[in-house]
Amino acid sequence: MGRAEGRRTRQRGARRDKSGSAGIRRFFTWKKLLGTFVVCCLLTLGALYALYQLVPVPEANAAAEMQSNVYKYRDGKILARTGKVNREIVELDQIPDDVEKTFVAAENKTFYTDAGIDLRGTARGVFNTVTGKGKQGGSTITQQYVKNYYLNQDQTVTRKLKELVIALKVDRRTTKDEILAGYINTSYYGRNAYGIQAAAQAYYGVDAGKLDVAQGAYLAALLQAPNQYDWTLASDTGRKLVTERWNYVLDNMVEEHWLDPAERATLTFPKPHEPKAEPGMEGQTGYLVDAANRELMDQGVSESEIKAGGWTITLNIDKERQRELTEAVGEQLESKLDRKDEADATVQAGATSVDPKTGEVVALYGGVGATRHWMSNATRRDFQPASTFKPVVLASALENGSETQDGREIGLGTVYDGTSKRPVEGGDTPFAPENEDDRSYGPVTVQKATNSSINSVYAQMIVDVGPGKVKKTALDLGMKDGPGWPEQPAMSLGTMGASTWDMAGVYATLDNHGKRVTPTIVKSAEHKDRTVELREPIGSQVIGREAADTVTKAMTGVVASGSGVNAAGDYQAAGKTGTSENNQSAWFVGYTPELVTAVGLFGEKPDGTGHVTLTDTVNPGRINGGGVPARIWREYTTDALDGGSDAQFDLEAAETVIREPAAPAPTVSEQPSPTRSEPSEEPEKTASPTRTTPTPTRTSATPTRPTPTRPTKSVTPTGTPSGSPSDGDTGGDTGEPGGGGTGGGTGDPGGDSKPPKQ
Repeated sequence: MGRAEGRRTRQRGARRDKSGSAGIRRFFTWKKLLGTFVVCCLLTLGALYALYQLVPVPEANAAAEMQSNVYKYRDGKILARTGKVNREIVELDQIPDDVEKTFVAAENKTFYTDAGIDLRGTARGVFNTVTGKGKQGGSTITQQYVKNYYLNQDQTVTRKLKELVIALKVDRRTTKDEILAGYINTSYYGRNAYGIQAAAQAYYGVDAGKLDVAQGAYLAALLQAPNQYDWTLASDTGRKLVTERWNYVLDNMVEEHWLDPAERATLTFPKPHEPKAEPGMEGQTGYLVDAANRELMDQGVSESEIKAGGWTITLNIDKERQRELTEAVGEQLESKLDRKDEADATVQAGATSVDPKTGEVVALYGGVGATRHWMSNATRRDFQPASTFKPVVLASALENGSETQDGREIGLGTVYDGTSKRPVEGGDTPFAPENEDDRSYGPVTVQKATNSSINSVYAQMIVDVGPGKVKKTALDLGMKDGPGWPEQPAMSLGTMGASTWDMAGVYATLDNHGKRVTPTIVKSAEHKDRTVELREPIGSQVIGREAADTVTKAMTGVVASGSGVNAAGDYQAAGKTGTSENNQSAWFVGYTPELVTAVGLFGEKPDGTGHVTLTDTVNPGRINGGGVPARIWREYTTDALDGGSDAQFDLEAAETVIREPAAPAPTVSEQPSPTRSEPSEEPEKTASPTRTTPTPTRTSATPTRPTPTRPTKSVTPTGTPSGSPSDGDTGGDTGEPGGGGTGGGTGDPGGDSKPPKQ
């Protein structure tokens, strides 16, 4: 190629380059670039508008609305929390203003003025996360609230776009205070605490309303990295970082004029408490929670509402008395048992303690522990109350002005025939119950029969009153009706089912001079969506005051010189023992002017499938109500009353007058054998006592009187008495302790050794 040709070639190339550059310049003109930008913006805005229209504000996610129920003692201390999520939602007005501002200072200083999103902050958050500087500044408070409440924690582009759109909508539809409250209540603070209330308790042991600004700043700082910034668990680096974050929060508050600089200068880092295990259902806690839930359900709150959470339930339980009751059972019962032993494993204990003036259940013992034996022995009704029912019979007799078969008004001085297996007179159902150890007492006053729990007297008394009237009185006093409650003379021995809760209510009504007392364990139940009107525990007058007070007077004799002497202490007390058929339950129910407590021991198969005898478990031989139950009652009552009490019963009892039979007749008595023998499990089919002339025994509650005689009328039944229990409450306690003569008591009825024959 010559030089001329090469030159032409270069010229052609230059022209092509020039024309190409000109073409590019013609394509990328400023007008075209601007137009392209405008089109892209329009497309982006169109896409965002479409996204805004297409993405709805969803319903709250299930986890965001889950709350725990918080159960408290009467003094406000936490008893337990229940539920899958440890959260208790609180309104913003329950949180101090400077504390709520710490969260704004920590996360989003422009919160009160922004539109709910921060694109630059979002980008910065992504960068900080990638570079390991934490997640601060990634989103506004509104965005974080949307993520917690409506969405989830997934780190995806789709979720982030939804978060931005929903945040815009929420900011337009919701007040800033509602958004801030939602954010504070849904955030996770570590220590399994969701929401500020749970966090305040977890880190500082106070409610959110009691937080100060320094503590609030720490909780706000925690949200950046809850586990890393937990002071008690953090490394040196973690402690350094959370301290810096805490200072950052407070400095921002000063900058925003939410905190005075002088106050800021005085603040020191508030180290949180050591983490504690959440209160569980072990021990007595589960029984208390279950009793509270059942009471709420009885008053119209559904089980599903309770399980949904969000309740703050304060109980009437006194923490100290609860401890004292548990310790009394431990000392008087559990310390004597070997739970690995097959026989000892059958013994269950239950107790309910009530303030008779208010109806408040101040202590409750449900068993060895709710995680070991879930059925509460305090509220179960599958055991017989035995002779603790006898005061109800007496109350009904007094209330109805009842008379004996020969027309004598029934009172504490009325004389009955206390012969064992004596057939009842005037009834439609033959019944001849055996006294404990088949002991015959001859003529005795009602006071003496109450002191010694004489079955034959009370069997006759219920016939004199009428079983139907007695049942009505029992229901009026607070007992519960059921299929195992036939209106027959055997009722006198407490053959129906009852719980310690029921019997505590009955005796509290007697203690309260006949005004109905309904034991109540719930002091208050609060929920943001529900108000519960709790029933009034003190009701109307169900029996006359004189009748109630006369029964109280009778039962003071039981404690002073009868089968309940083991319950006596430095206080005035009234009470009654009870031991059911085949020794399957043993009771002591008693009260002082200030406190009513029912204690029961129950024989239950270890697998919970049936009842068994208590005999030869806690002590050799039978367990009587005047033994372990009375001792538990005494120890607890003494501690609960701070060692004792000077309070006296204010009684308007009827004067005790000895009411003799209308006409004298030979009396019947069966001389007890000095040889000890077990009471028979079935009453004998016929009663053929030996007739003798007894020398009546005087008790402290009985004035000096002439020798009484029994009525002339007698009935000898044929066949097995219908409706009688299998042993007719032959374990009807130990009789009169310390009585001399053949078959006299030991002065320590129902003790740790088998009682002597009476």
